[in-house]
Amino acid sequence: MGRTTGMFEARKGGGAAVTLDEIEISILRSLAVQLLELIGPGAPEPEADADPLAALFAEGPTEPPSDPALARLFPDAYGPGPGPAGEGADPEELAAHSAEFRRFTENDLRTRKRQDALAVVRSLDGLTPGGEGAAVLELTGELPLRWLGALNDLRLTIAARLEITEDDEGAALYRLPDDDPRKPMVMAYLWLGGLQETLIETL
Repeated sequence: MGRTTGMFEARKGGGAAVTLDEIEISILRSLAVQLLELIGPGAPEPEADADPLAALFAEGPTEPPSDPALARLFPDAYGPGPGPAGEGADPEELAAHSAEFRRFTENDLRTRKRQDALAVVRSLDGLTPGGEGAAVLELTGELPLRWLGALNDLRLTIAARLEITEDDEGAALYRLPDDDPRKPMVMAYLWLGGLQETLIETL
C-alpha cells in the first residue's frame, strides 16, 4: 500500500515514516536552516579542564528576547495567570523569578532546540528522491522526538511572524485569498501542523 505524501505513518517495528517529494524536502530543509540561524549558538562547549559543576551552572541571559519569534521559543517561566506563581502575584516578583529561571535554563534550551533543528537538516540531507522525485524518510530511536520538537518550534516561529494566536487558528487561515502575501507562510504553517499532528499519532 502506498504512503500518503507529507503525512507521518507508524513504521513497522517502531518509529515513524513519511513520504516527501523534492519540493517538500526543500521547504522543510530551508525552514530548519532558518530556524538554526534564528536560534543562534547554544551554550559554548566546556574546556577540557573546566570544572564540570561550574559548567552545569553556567549562567545565561536574564532578559527575554526582543524578537517576537524568539520570545515564543524562549518564553518567561512565570507570568500572569492562574496558579501559585501567576494570578495575584507581584509583577516585579514574577519578573525576578523569570530572570533567575532563564539565567540557568536558556542556554541548555537553546542547545536542545539547535540539536532538534540539526536533526531535521541531517535527516533530509540523507534522503535520495527516487524516480518519481519522492523519498521515504524513516525516523527511529530519538529522531521522532527531535522532529516533533523542531516542528513545534517552526510553527511557533511562523505564528509569531504572522502574529497568529491560538484564537486565529481554524477556518480563517484557510480562507485567505491567493493574492494575500501571508498565504505561502500560512500554508506552510498549516502543513507543518499536519506533519506534527500525524507524528504525534504515530508516537
